[in-house]
Amino acid sequence: MLSSIARFWRDEEGATAIEYGIIAGLISIAIVSVLSGTDGLGAKLKDVFETINTKLVIDKS
Repeated sequence: MLSSIARFWRDEEGATAIEYGIIAGLISIAIVSVLSGTDGLGAKLKDVFETINTKLVIDKS
């Protein structure tokens, strides 16, 4: 029983997958926080595309 617990404690087979999962989660949180909000990058990109769309519509007239 004690040897099974010691073997389990030393086993690192799933550690890499868990680490990659944590990194992916943190990256996802960072992306969502950058793109959301009224002052975020998403709002600024929306303003840029609206400006381009307005100028294209004016040029077509």
